[in-house]
Amino acid sequence: MQFHNFELERFQSDFERTVEYNLADSSVQCVNVRELLPADAIEQLLDTQLFYPEVNGTTLLRERIAALYPQANSRNVLVTVGAAQANSLICSTLLEAGDEVIVISPGYRQVWGMARNLGCRVKELHLLSQDGWKLDLAKLTSLAGPGTKLIAVVNPNNPTGTVLSREEMQHIVRICEATGAWLHADEVYRGTEMHQEETPTFWTQYDKVICTNSLSKAYGLAGLRIGWIVASQEMIEAFWRRHEYAVIAASGPSMKLAEIALQSDRRQMLLDRQKQLSRTGHKMLADWIHDQHGLFSTHPAAATSIAFVQYHFDMPSIELADEIRRRASVLVAPGALLGSEHHLRLAVGYPAEKMQTALSRISKAVSELGVKKSFVTMKAV
Repeated sequence: MQFHNFELERFQSDFERTVEYNLADSSVQCVNVRELLPADAIEQLLDTQLFYPEVNGTTLLRERIAALYPQANSRNVLVTVGAAQANSLICSTLLEAGDEVIVISPGYRQVWGMARNLGCRVKELHLLSQDGWKLDLAKLTSLAGPGTKLIAVVNPNNPTGTVLSREEMQHIVRICEATGAWLHADEVYRGTEMHQEETPTFWTQYDKVICTNSLSKAYGLAGLRIGWIVASQEMIEAFWRRHEYAVIAASGPSMKLAEIALQSDRRQMLLDRQKQLSRTGHKMLADWIHDQHGLFSTHPAAATSIAFVQYHFDMPSIELADEIRRRASVLVAPGALLGSEHHLRLAVGYPAEKMQTALSRISKAVSELGVKKSFVTMKAV
């Protein structure tokens, strides 16, 4: 069977350590251990035993995760090595060759790639820039049918920063109910909303829903590699069995730090910090775009610390990203690797000085290319 590389991650792996400014990531400036730990927690970390931890996640961590979901308890939670492992477990457990899967594009193409590697038939619902990246529910309804095994959504969305309304969420659930499809809700950006209340979870809205999340995006703790699945106890048991094959367990020290991070005061501190960085970064990006003589545009993101920037000249996004990397030592993510050409994904949740310098370097690199503004018809890839 043909294997499809995870091209976005491969692109980042190849170049993220070779540039001075990496804006290709999808988190905020991450905290260090000193910032995370209150003084009274240092001894807790130092006393952590380095024996095998609980394979499904420590009891305390699963309890703190479950508290974030209505009507959930610790038996509804499996702690994983990041949301990446959580998403992988869902695909390897539910899907087999010939199954039909629906994903949203542009998007983080992990499920898209894993499903194809399993021999599934993958359908894409393409969001359009000219529609403000709004989900077309009529198109989703037409794509889904009795043969649909899984519908995968990311809410809030990576890379567009859009947030589904309650009505849109309910409509997606009704589509899943009508077709019998599983609903996979990747909710790693819950808590990144900049000017509205935290997005509701899909949990409890459907009996075949599986939710994933992690500490990487909203919390700025990507290096802990702690994620989780929230699902029925029966499904958690199935995921747990496969988790044992893949990794045995997540790291014990990481889970201890995760327990501390999900204490109510620590959690609020991390979310507030991330939102402040994101608001400042998005404002700086908007000001920069205003000064670029129409070469770039974007739809304001409602959430996330990333922006999906459209450019208005004719050059493939992989080529443009490579030119920016070589000329400016700034890494940005090509839109083609997220399912939408003539776009770049930029992380904006960094200190102002870093953002200012990186954006100035991008301006200089684009100027050196001598591009001229032109009308570009958006095409999904």
